[in-house]
Amino acid sequence: MSYSQFRNLGRLLAVACAVSMGGVALNAQTTGTASSAPSPSRADLFMGYSYFGAHGAVKPAGISYSSVNEGAALSGAYYFTKYVGAEVLGFANPNGQNDGLYAGYAGPIFRAPMQDFTLFAHGLAGGVRIGGPNTSGPAFEQEPYRWGAGLVVGGGMDYNLPFFNHMFGLRVFEADYRYTHVDYGPALTVPQPANTSALGGRANLGAAELSTGILFHYGSFAPPVPLAYSCAVTQPTGTIYPGDVITITGTATNVMAKKTPTYSWTADSGPISSTSSVASIDTKTLAAGSYTVKGHVMTGNKPYEMADCTVPFTVTAFQPPTIGCSANPSNVNSGDPSTITASGVSPQNRPLTYSYSASAGSISGNTSTATLSTTGVAPGTTISVTCNVVDDKGQTASQQTTVSINAAKAAPAPTTQALCTISFDRDKHRPTRVDNEAKACLDDIALNAQRQADAKLAITGNSAPVEVRGRKGKKEDETTKYAAERAVNEKAYLVEEKGIDASRISVYTGTAGTDTAATTLIPAGATLDSTGLTPVDESAVKAVPRTPVMKHKK
Repeated sequence: MSYSQFRNLGRLLAVACAVSMGGVALNAQTTGTASSAPSPSRADLFMGYSYFGAHGAVKPAGISYSSVNEGAALSGAYYFTKYVGAEVLGFANPNGQNDGLYAGYAGPIFRAPMQDFTLFAHGLAGGVRIGGPNTSGPAFEQEPYRWGAGLVVGGGMDYNLPFFNHMFGLRVFEADYRYTHVDYGPALTVPQPANTSALGGRANLGAAELSTGILFHYGSFAPPVPLAYSCAVTQPTGTIYPGDVITITGTATNVMAKKTPTYSWTADSGPISSTSSVASIDTKTLAAGSYTVKGHVMTGNKPYEMADCTVPFTVTAFQPPTIGCSANPSNVNSGDPSTITASGVSPQNRPLTYSYSASAGSISGNTSTATLSTTGVAPGTTISVTCNVVDDKGQTASQQTTVSINAAKAAPAPTTQALCTISFDRDKHRPTRVDNEAKACLDDIALNAQRQADAKLAITGNSAPVEVRGRKGKKEDETTKYAAERAVNEKAYLVEEKGIDASRISVYTGTAGTDTAATTLIPAGATLDSTGLTPVDESAVKAVPRTPVMKHKK
C-alpha cells in the first residue's frame, strides 16, 4: 500500500469515528442514564497509533527486516457476553525502512471489566501483505509485496473516559506478539544484475506491536431501564364520602421510544371504569371503609416492559347533623304562644328536614322555626319541646328546650269587713235596747251574713261612761254592762228575727267610748283583730226581750 492509500485509510477511519460517535449518542439515549459504574459495552471500535518492531530475515538471502516505527491500528470487537467476544483487527505500517506491512486478523477476545478500567487479551489469525526488506547495497532491491499468514497474541488495558456518558475510552496500551510467514518463491543463490527486484526465499517474522488510541463504545449489557408506574387519587382532594366519584391518575415513566403503553385497572370493591391512564370509581354503593385500586401498564411482554401501581383510598361515613333548640319567650302565661327556633347543621352540608314535638299544648311548623300554643295548659306547667332534624341519609339529631307556664296569681287573703254600726243614744230609758231605727242596719248585716254562709260575725258593744245612783247612794260605773248588753241584744235580734245561726256570731265589748254596737264580717280564712276587744260572757248577760219596739217614743 502506498502512502496515499494509507492517507485514504486514515480518512475512512475519521469517517468511522464520526459515525461511531453518532451511534454512541443514539445508544446513550436508548440505554438511559449512566451510573458511576457503567455496564460493559456491547461493541468497541478502536483507532490508534501502532509501533511495529520487526525481528527476522528473508532466508536464504539473509537480509533482515528492521523495525517499522509508524503505523495505524483499527479494530472492532463485538461481545457475546460481558467477558467473551470476537474481534477483527487491522494494522497498516506503510513505507518504512523495510517498505510496508498491512495485516488483517480475526479471533476471540476476552476482557475483565472493572470500575473504570478493562483488561483484555486476544488471540487472532489472519493474512498479511508485506514487502521488502530493502537492501543497503546496489546488488538487489526489495522483495515485491506478497501475501502471507499471520498470528497475533496479546492484550492490554482500556480506561473508560467519563465524558459523554462514557461514550469514549482510552486504550492505555496494547502489546501484541505478531508472527508472520511469507513465501517469496524460489531462492536466488546466483548474483543477479543490478535492479533485480526479487531475492526469493521465505520470511518467518516475529515482531512486537505496541498500540494506543481511542475507543468508541456501543451498546450495553445493562438491561433497559424498567418501566415504572405510579398512581394517585387526584379527585376529590379531601375526604371521600359515599357517593363521591373518585378519579385515579396513573403516570408511566421510562417508556421506551416507539412503544405505546396500554393500561388496565382493578378494584377490590366497587365498579371501576377506565380507557387510559385515568380511572374512576363511583362510591355510591360502597360502605365506609378502606379500599384498594390496582393499575397495570405494559409496553410489551418482557418483564421490564410491565409495571403495576397500587393506591389505597378510604370512604368516610357522613357525619350526623347537630341541632340547637331554643324558645322565645321561655316563660308565658297560659294561652300565650312561644316561638321555637331550631338551628341544624350538617358537617357535609346535606339537606335537612325539621320536626317538633311538645309534652303539652300543640306545636306547628316544619322549618327552622315553629310555634308552640299553650292554650288550655294549666298554670305552673313546664312544657318540654323537642327539636328534631334529619338529613337525606337518614341521620338524625335532637335537642330539647322548655317553656314554663306562669303560675296563676294567688287570691288575696280574705280580710274582715266592717259593716254598719247601730247607735243606742236615742232611748235614754232603755239605752241597750235595739230600736226600729236600727232595723235597716240589721237587715244589711243579715243580708251579708246570708250571702257568705261560711262567714262569721263579730259584734262589739261600746258604751260611753255613765253614772247612776245606787240604793246606798254610791256611784257605779256600768259602762261595761251596757256595752255587753248592746252586743248581746243585737245578736239576739239577728238570731231570732233573721235566722242567723248563733254559732256564727261572737260578741265582744270594746273601748270606742260611744253608745254603739259595731259589726264586723269575718269571711272564711280571715282573722279578727281582737286588739281592745273583750269577749262577753253571754251566760252572765240577759238579753232584753226581743219584742220589737216599733212605736217607740222618746
